[in-house]
Amino acid sequence: MTSRESVRWLAMVVLTVAGTAAMAALDVPSPALFAGLLVATALALGGLAPSTVPRPATGAAQAVIGVVIGVLAQPGTLAGLAPQWAPVLLAVAGTLAVSMGAGLLLGLRRGVSPVTGMLALTAGGASGLVAVSRELGGDERVVAVVQYLRVGLVTATMPVVAAIGFAAAPSGPAAAEAAPTPFALDVGFLLVCAVGGSALARLARVPAGALLGPMVFAIAANLTGWSFGATPPTLIVELAYAVIGWQAGVRFTRESLRTVLGVLLPATALIAVVVLACAGLGLALSALTGASLLEGYLATTPGGVYAVLATAISAGTDVTFVVAVQVLRVVVMLLVAPAVARLAARP
Repeated sequence: MTSRESVRWLAMVVLTVAGTAAMAALDVPSPALFAGLLVATALALGGLAPSTVPRPATGAAQAVIGVVIGVLAQPGTLAGLAPQWAPVLLAVAGTLAVSMGAGLLLGLRRGVSPVTGMLALTAGGASGLVAVSRELGGDERVVAVVQYLRVGLVTATMPVVAAIGFAAAPSGPAAAEAAPTPFALDVGFLLVCAVGGSALARLARVPAGALLGPMVFAIAANLTGWSFGATPPTLIVELAYAVIGWQAGVRFTRESLRTVLGVLLPATALIAVVVLACAGLGLALSALTGASLLEGYLATTPGGVYAVLATAISAGTDVTFVVAVQVLRVVVMLLVAPAVARLAARP
């Protein structure tokens, strides 16, 4: 690495750290990814960004994000869906169909491929979809911006809709936090899932294996009780998010920026359609399962798992049901999206 490239990397890292702190203070979802994307984009447009993000770094970041998503699948949470598995799976499938259909419509726009449009609007695991979009043949710059536009719009409107549309009022105790696990256990769990899952994915030759392999490995460890409550360390997770943001940002050019800006208006309209359709699915889920209307809405809201959790806790709803449906949606979306993307990419 030349001295000029080293200086560029140092500038990008320092600015991303500062940007992450600012984004976190504003409660922006995945602040390190968003900050990394903005910083790398600004530097790239100014001709000051590093030439590329090393492939091993992006692979490692995908593995970390896969484990982060995998640890969401807690056995106690998912077990609660057993009596209602049919309507829940129908709601998840409906969300998948609606969001991917909207993405294919976005792919009709000039400069946006069907694969890019589909990955950009698929409602499930924004960070995971951004991480694997380039590998699947999509433009990760468009995918990153539209995915976080979706998450941002859903996160911003959810408390308002819950309060006005469902008369939700703050109630109920705060959720109890689990006791912290030793740092060595967290790191060890992350390494085992990342290395073991990546190796199995390579053997199975699955698409987006760097993310899906560790994710499935972490899910299996959780459901069998072999995770021992471990979670990936926050600092490593934030670094992984930043790397994914850099990966998309350093490839920005003025032409690609014009394409992204041109997509924002139709993407916003399609996101609104997806949100309304998912609200309809939530009403159907409520009628089929006996959950309240608010619980059905929160369970099918297309984005922002942690914002959904906070709203569900604040409103005193059945948090286990809401989060279980959301986690199942994210896992199913990430398992299905790569295969569908491969089909969409065929001439």
